[in-house]
Amino acid sequence: MADTTKQAERTAAKLAKQIRAFATEHGGAQGQLAYIGQAGTRIVLVGEDGGWGDLVAPNGEIARGAAEKAGLTLQESFDGELAAKVHTGPYEWSRMAGIQIGGGAAK
Repeated sequence: MADTTKQAERTAAKLAKQIRAFATEHGGAQGQLAYIGQAGTRIVLVGEDGGWGDLVAPNGEIARGAAEKAGLTLQESFDGELAAKVHTGPYEWSRMAGIQIGGGAAK
């Protein structure tokens, strides 16, 4: 049991370090947690400059712990002001278009 707790703490600390690095690179950040089934919980990150990214934690408890350790402000949902901050470029648009029309990934 103690090994499991220590592993969870190490995982949360590693994720928190990655969250802090993202926030530093993007002038700050906010986030949102999304349960993605057996894969775990997705930590969606949105930088103050519009950059975005995500990380995956094994479960919601570790994801929330990592966010707290990193000082990440969490939003309840990914809509409104948080979604409006995201800047997408040609790569993302071509990927989305390719997926929608059955095409391949953007190159």
